[in-house]
Amino acid sequence: MGMFNKLSGFASVACVAAGFVLFGAASSEAAPDPNFHIYIAYGQSNMGGTADAQSADKVENSRFKIFATQKCSGKGRNTLGDVYPAVPSLFNCGNTISVADWFGRTMADSMPNVTIGIIPVAVGGASIKLFDQDQYKTYLSTAETWLQNYAKEYASDGNVTKTIIDIAKKAQEKGVIKGFIFHQGETDGGYSDWPKIVKKTRDDILKALDMSSDTVPFVAGELLREGCCYSDRVSKLPNTMDNTYYASSEGLGGNGVDRYHFNHDAYVEFGKRYAAQMLKAVNRKPVEPVPQKPFGKVVGDSVVAGEPAEIPGRIEAENYDINGVGSGNSSYFDKDSENRGGEYRKDGVDIYKGGDNYAIGYTQEGEWLEYSVNVDRDGKFYISANVASGTESSSFSLLLDDKEIVPSTKVPKTGDEWDVYERLELDQVEFTKGEHVLKLLITGNYVNIDWIEIEDRSLAIRPKFVASSGPQTYDVFDMLGAHVGRVDAATVQDVAQKVRALVKQNGTYLVKSRNSSATIRVMK
Repeated sequence: MGMFNKLSGFASVACVAAGFVLFGAASSEAAPDPNFHIYIAYGQSNMGGTADAQSADKVENSRFKIFATQKCSGKGRNTLGDVYPAVPSLFNCGNTISVADWFGRTMADSMPNVTIGIIPVAVGGASIKLFDQDQYKTYLSTAETWLQNYAKEYASDGNVTKTIIDIAKKAQEKGVIKGFIFHQGETDGGYSDWPKIVKKTRDDILKALDMSSDTVPFVAGELLREGCCYSDRVSKLPNTMDNTYYASSEGLGGNGVDRYHFNHDAYVEFGKRYAAQMLKAVNRKPVEPVPQKPFGKVVGDSVVAGEPAEIPGRIEAENYDINGVGSGNSSYFDKDSENRGGEYRKDGVDIYKGGDNYAIGYTQEGEWLEYSVNVDRDGKFYISANVASGTESSSFSLLLDDKEIVPSTKVPKTGDEWDVYERLELDQVEFTKGEHVLKLLITGNYVNIDWIEIEDRSLAIRPKFVASSGPQTYDVFDMLGAHVGRVDAATVQDVAQKVRALVKQNGTYLVKSRNSSATIRVMK
């Protein structure tokens, strides 16, 4: 968040000025991106998903998108056909996941240079006849009112396949249609023409898009094996449909409520099985997972690469772990893919430099960073952090091995220009010896973080700086320890202004109160 007031919005303005087009922006000039792979996902309720999303399902992947087929203002999806982050729910405006969630995430993990897009249309309880443009009107005319209304969420006349085609044509302006994923059949247990109509729905869509099944694989998923409707007809679809594959439902559990739907973990695994079949169809092997690894520990003025940070000790915020490969191996989550500070590392985390120090900035609620640490012994340690904020709403929490050890803590406003740092005392926490992962979670926007310090329990807690503590005298030192001068001030803002007026060189200065043990950093 360094220089936030001056730089906020710069990136998006610059992109527009330069003629670049972001996802969701219309342009008749831009050619389709060959590395934007788009999949049509359709079917009934198991494709739409019925299990509540968990925290891991909600983490945004910058290379996983959906094309809006319904308006969901609460999720920011306001324009049909535009591209949005693929976060639950993909098929409605709720909080459920389907096979498409982890299909898309797995495909993105397996093809690091590709963005995955989903065109989602699913109607719970619907027969395959709903997706046949020659039968949908007759089918809906005798259907229950709730099912008619469900179909109308995608198309006012209930022609959901036309919606697929219309959105897909818009999608072809941005990327390349690469395949279908399909889950349907619970409603059609006794329908002998089911395989033929499934093929017809696919072929009708391809014809409208001027595409051929030769180059567009189709992956169907089996029904719940412990449920009401399982048979081998899905596994036999490849016998009657060209370029068709099936994802097995063997061993996948039901929700325990009805005889139709999978549980949460089954949807996750099923999505990965769909992806495995699609990757096989396009002759791509899933990438081998690679765990995240430590960036390095600080020793003196240097970083020992590949070594976990030591506890007790100081963890520099910019030295978060190196990203791994595959789901669950990410070392950070940032809501945009750009390093907005442009410093130190070449990934999506926002790092800026003030004087001789690096810090994490431009932070937004929900973002997080992970640090591999090695605790040298069991014990209680005090935790503090060097932070800055220009608002009253910034906050963060800390987790160890995904268990909260410091609850969400508000960061006081330390200055108006985002570069006045204060040591913020946190909690005293019990640690156990060994290797762990420390997570820094942003819970309130726009906190800058320089470092986190975890100190031996035998050391006294440093009193935190109080902005309204009255007039104090401060000694000013440069980062080499040389005494620069002295100022008198009553507030943090006064300190910052007077220090900047005092010093001649740009850089970072350590300011210590002569009246208390308060210490802050000021950057010029």
